[in-house]
Amino acid sequence: MGGLMQDGWKASNSEIAMVHVNGMLMDSTAIVRQLSKYRRDPKIKAIIVRIDSPGGAVAPAQEIYDEINKIKDANKIVYASLGSVAASGGYYIACAANYVVANPGTLTGSIGAIMAFNNVEELAKKIGVRPAVIKSGAFKDSGSPLRSMQPEELKLLQNVVDDVHQQFVQAVSLGRNLPEDEVKLFADGRVMTGKQAFEFKLVDEFGGLEKTKEILGKKIGIVGHPSVIEEKEDVPFMDWLMQTVVSKNLTQVFSPAPAPRLQYLWFPQ
Repeated sequence: MGGLMQDGWKASNSEIAMVHVNGMLMDSTAIVRQLSKYRRDPKIKAIIVRIDSPGGAVAPAQEIYDEINKIKDANKIVYASLGSVAASGGYYIACAANYVVANPGTLTGSIGAIMAFNNVEELAKKIGVRPAVIKSGAFKDSGSPLRSMQPEELKLLQNVVDDVHQQFVQAVSLGRNLPEDEVKLFADGRVMTGKQAFEFKLVDEFGGLEKTKEILGKKIGIVGHPSVIEEKEDVPFMDWLMQTVVSKNLTQVFSPAPAPRLQYLWFPQ
């Protein structure tokens, strides 16, 4: 199979490619680029999307979901392999695949949307900070950390969250061929195990990454254990540490975000 090519790709004659989705999902550029490259490569017949992510921002998950659908439209097969965590936006991506493989103990599900705001109004009063806001409309500063939200603002933002939640429900319904009413029964943000997800028809089979490779290889007619091509990542240790699920979640808990984000995120409090 050779070694590593100078351009950072593993040399292989494989017909299967693999793309990793790891950690908090805030940008989809690199993942979509890889998926698009494999979609256009005539040597690649199938792709494994290996997911170990609690989700993140809404738009990146939707962009990856859409790219997976483009791959299927190009008559290539996509299998999702769920690692330790493939929840919320992580599952949003998975449900676009032709087939979903998870471990019984994988944490997944968490079908829902969230917006979180910080309120430092009382702290601002103590230190003598008084905001002066000039705005173009009644809702322009909704969610300001320096004041409490009014009922009409809460209603407006709830409608935003409800809308993207419904988009999530529709994505699962289409991806898993389930009625929307059935999806709504468990689309309340609950996290679940791979075993529970299997019972809800969100997962097709139990197994890890190696099993996913084997069953996908058989699906496309490969005899024996298939080789898999993937991008080589040279990530410095500290960068890797900062990208892990735990460190990203801790950052979310202890460091106020500069602006609230609309997220498909499993967010333990």
